[in-house]
Amino acid sequence: MIKISTPSLLSLALALAFAAGPGQALAQRGGGGFSFGSYPQQTGEELYKGVCQGCHMPDAKGAKGGSSAGYPALAGNKKLGSKLYPVLVVMRGQKAMPDFSSFSDAQIANVVNYVRSNFGNSYTDPVTAEDVKKMRPSQGATGPGVRPGA
Repeated sequence: MIKISTPSLLSLALALAFAAGPGQALAQRGGGGFSFGSYPQQTGEELYKGVCQGCHMPDAKGAKGGSSAGYPALAGNKKLGSKLYPVLVVMRGQKAMPDFSSFSDAQIANVVNYVRSNFGNSYTDPVTAEDVKKMRPSQGATGPGVRPGA
C-alpha cells in the first residue's frame, strides 16, 4: 500500500484544481513567487468558480489541509465587512493563499463584491475598480495595513 502524507495529498489536489482552471498556467516568477497566468474570467462569479473555489470550496466554507491555517471560510465571514480587507488579501495573498495581483482592478473588485454579497454575506458597500487602483503599490499604497489615502 502506498502511503501519502496529508500535505502531499493537498498539494496534489491543489495542482489538479489549478490545472483544471481555464487557461491558468503556473509559472515561477523571477522574485521566487508564482504567477498563475492570465484570467479570461471577468465577472465575480466566473472568477470565484474558475479560481477561488479550488481552495475555498464551491460553498465558500473553506477547507482544512496541509497548511496550518487551511483555507478559511468566506461564507458568513465577518472580516469581509471591511471592503478593503479582501482587496488587500487578493492583491497580496495571505498565509497559504498566493497573491492575485495579476487580476485587473475590475476583476479584483468583481470577485470581492461577489464574495461579499453571496454565501450568506450581504455587504452592500461595493468595491470599485478605482478603489482597487488606489491600493496598488504603484499608487503609493505599500506596506502591511496601509489604507488608501492615508
